[in-house]
Order: sequence, then C-alpha cells, then structure tokens
Amino acid sequence: MKLRRAQVAGSFYSGTKTSLTSEIERCFAHHLGPGRLPTLAKVGERKLTGLVCPHAGYMYSGPVAAKSYFELASDGKPETIVIIGPNHTGEGSGVSMMPEGIWETPLGHVEIDRQTADAISKASDIIDLDDRAHIYEHSIEVQLPFLQYVLKTGFNFVPICMMMQDQKTSAEVGKAVGEALRGRDGLAIASSDMTHYESAYSAKRKDRLAIDAILAMDDTRLQETVESHRITMCGHGPVASTIVASKILGAKAARLLGYSTSGDITGDDSAVVGYLAASIRK
Repeated sequence: MKLRRAQVAGSFYSGTKTSLTSEIERCFAHHLGPGRLPTLAKVGERKLTGLVCPHAGYMYSGPVAAKSYFELASDGKPETIVIIGPNHTGEGSGVSMMPEGIWETPLGHVEIDRQTADAISKASDIIDLDDRAHIYEHSIEVQLPFLQYVLKTGFNFVPICMMMQDQKTSAEVGKAVGEALRGRDGLAIASSDMTHYESAYSAKRKDRLAIDAILAMDDTRLQETVESHRITMCGHGPVASTIVASKILGAKAARLLGYSTSGDITGDDSAVVGYLAASIRK
C-alpha cells in the first residue's frame, strides 16, 4: 500500500509525537482558540456535515483551527472524512484525488477510505485519480494531526486537491462528495486561509464579505464575492464544494466559530493572513 510521508512536519507543525501533541494542546488552550482541551463525545449528535479550517503553520492559525476541531469533538466521531484543499504547488491535474494509501504524520498513520473515494470518482468525471498533487501539498496534511488528536483512531479520510476552483468545478466536486457521503457517517472539511498579505483592516473587511456568504451557505455568492472584491482566499473552491456537499447531506445552518489574523499572533498588522473556523450542520 502506498505510504505518503509527512512533508511539513517540523516546519508547519512540530516534528515529533510528543512535541506535536503539546503544540496541539497549546492551540486548544490558547485565548484565540477554545480555551480548553476537547473531549470526544462517545455518543455525539453527528449533526456536522462540514467544517472550514485554516492551514497555515500551527503557531499562526492553530488556535483558530482548534475551534473547528473542538466543535467536531463535541459532535462525535465520523467514520470517514473528505478533506478538500487548494493546490499550492501546481503539481498534478486540475482536481486530484488520491484514491488509496496511507498518510503518515508524527502521530501515526491514517488510511484513505477506498470505498468512499471510489464513490466520489464514480459521481464525477472532473476528479482525476492523481497522486502527484498530494506529494508536497500542505493544505490537507496539516488537518490530519488535529483529527488524530481529537478522534484518535477508527476513522479514514479521502484527500481532494483543487487547482481549478471556478464555480462550475467547485459545484461538481461538492455534488460528487455529497452524493458519495449520503447514507454514510461522513464529514467534509474545507481547508482554506482567507485574505493574504494585506493590512489587518483590509483583510478583515474583505474576509467579512466572504464569511457572510459562507454563513448564508451560498456557494455562488461566495465565488462571486471572492472574484468581485479580489479576495485572496486560497481555498474558496474547497469551501464552495463543502457548502454544496453539506446541503446535499441535509445541512440547514452555518456558524462562525472563530476568526483572527496572523497579526493577532505577531502584533504586526501591516501584512496579515486571515484565518477562519466555521461549521455547517443539519
């Protein structure tokens, strides 16, 4: 079975099991995070259909990401998770899914859910079975240690990497994911950072427009807002896809869990990156 080794351990997040566990716990305890460690509900409601999580280095975006994973812990453990992230490397095809294999992090191994990947592939002609986009891409990898910390074992995932993020492509990806997860105990996670390298004032103003579209669960409005206001949100396609999939899965509402910028960590508001945590649920 193919083994995809961690590429950003030791840079985006700590490189050993002990240090990574401590780093994740600091994210949960941080004042920009939940403020306390999560407890996985043994019998959760399982109302979550989608999450939005940032994917920068944990020192910058980890506390905000922890808010999404705190929400997941209280909702209970899904069996399979589809993680949809943007393509930063330019490798691979327009939309790339790795259909089988194991991903490694310092916290252990997570296996790809071949059955769900097959169902997604059958539901869409636009998603290619392509490992190349995933070899060095960080946007999906950085979500796994949080999932491993919160859920421990007993879950699988499917990675989808989007270079093409236009409205039509995003809607088709979301439709395929939603149809594949229908009737399964699953969840979609959109990996995205928000505005990049603008002043905190500008980033917060622009990001609020995108956030309002997400909270309205309006994928078309999100895409139009990102384009018309030139919002440098790197994963608008994955978020749009997650909204589409969530609506297929019966989602009724989205909720803002947290938002901050890198300036809230560094104290430098001159050129920040925005980070969003949001949930979509039945």
